[in-house]
Amino acid sequence: MKKQAYNPYLPAWEYIPDGEPKVFGDRLYIFGSHDRFDGEGYCENDYVSWSASTDDLSNWRYEGTIFRKDQTPWNTKNEPYYAPDVIQGIDGKFYLYYFVANSSIISVAVCDTPAGKYEYLGDVHMPDGHTYGSKPEEWFTFDPGVLVDDDNRIWLYTGSGQDSNGQYGHKIKGCFVLELAHDMLTIISEPKVLLPANWTRKEPNFFEGASIRHIGEWYYLVYPATDLTGLNYAMSKYPDRDFVHKGRIHCTSDIGFDGRKLTDCTYPIGNNHGGLVCVNGQWYIFDHRMTNGSQWNRQGVAEPVWIKDDGTIEMVESTSCGLNNGPLRGQGKYPAYICCNLVGRKIFGLRNPTKCPKVTQSGKDYNPQENTVYEVTADTELDAPYSYVSDITNGCQIGYKYFDMANTTRLKIETRSAKGKIQILDQLDGKVIAEKALKEGKEWTETELLFEPDRIAAGQIDGDIKKCPLFLRYIGSGSVEMLSFTLS
Repeated sequence: MKKQAYNPYLPAWEYIPDGEPKVFGDRLYIFGSHDRFDGEGYCENDYVSWSASTDDLSNWRYEGTIFRKDQTPWNTKNEPYYAPDVIQGIDGKFYLYYFVANSSIISVAVCDTPAGKYEYLGDVHMPDGHTYGSKPEEWFTFDPGVLVDDDNRIWLYTGSGQDSNGQYGHKIKGCFVLELAHDMLTIISEPKVLLPANWTRKEPNFFEGASIRHIGEWYYLVYPATDLTGLNYAMSKYPDRDFVHKGRIHCTSDIGFDGRKLTDCTYPIGNNHGGLVCVNGQWYIFDHRMTNGSQWNRQGVAEPVWIKDDGTIEMVESTSCGLNNGPLRGQGKYPAYICCNLVGRKIFGLRNPTKCPKVTQSGKDYNPQENTVYEVTADTELDAPYSYVSDITNGCQIGYKYFDMANTTRLKIETRSAKGKIQILDQLDGKVIAEKALKEGKEWTETELLFEPDRIAAGQIDGDIKKCPLFLRYIGSGSVEMLSFTLS
């Protein structure tokens, strides 16, 4: 890759949750909903897309707006669009499946290219022509996932496990599947429940956001479960039956990883949504994280995953290096917002998931120019808001994973600080490796620490100095903001 890849993988000012990663040709495309920074609800912006060459996942290109809210004829109130999916049809065209908020309807738009200007095609409907979801007895639909299978049969996965969606007057059935005709719109099967909405601790069931993949002999349904602790998956040998829950793949709060509990989360908790993709033989899981102390400012993250011989997938942790396919260099300047862990001080032995630092930005929601190609990575300088970590108070910790620290001895951090000191820890809640008083001031100032990375490695399970985390803890009064850090 030309540059290193970070999490989040898109520019700091972009908020694309619910990312569905799809490879078309020699590019990886991201299709998701679109949050507005400092917005008052989910998905307030129009659909846009980003793409990267499959040979360089560090360099993402802005494809522009692909579909506007006012392009759906019956969406007269410009209700938000929720999580979409895009699939290439048998005819070679590209079909965007989407859900308009406050409805129970799956709609479809079409385009000749993966990320061009889509045009409204119609709504998913029954053979008699009536739109599915327009009758109260029809099941509640939600975020769609679509599969054009190897035998050219077309499957639509949708539904919800949220009881609150019962306000729309439709039955909440969980995840169900419908077969579509080759026109991509007409339902030619009865709906079949694959993952029920009811929840048990032994088998967290479907909440929302179905994402479907056919990999080898297995079909994989990736979805957020009803316990809101990350992306789960179920497997089957068939596209329309016999799905069995297998576990979690990823959680941006690391709940479930190495047995971590909800009460000891490593990042602010929120919803999840994402999917699997294979790029040059390596599988990845795409997900999103919360920022700005809000459920409505979500950014895309991704991690490599490995499918075992029996088809199962082990859960992976959240990192700062994501698509980098290995640790970041222990040399150079990094933006503070690429942290993968943000935790507040424990109270009575429990971690409060809301009283912790947050990633935020310096200005309003940023709109790139249409018809302009932005070749960007996290460290590209643009005339755009910059992001930083704020609300760092006494006992708060910020974590980054991982770095090759074989030749690293210095850390310089850029802060706007109150009275206190910064500590380097060997792990979350770990031992103090180095500490120093922060320089006070209302402007960004730098503080440099010397440390021994082999002492950090000693606190890790594998003791590898070429794969070291960096954990910082603030001790002091008031609140601190952090813009960047430099390793040398």
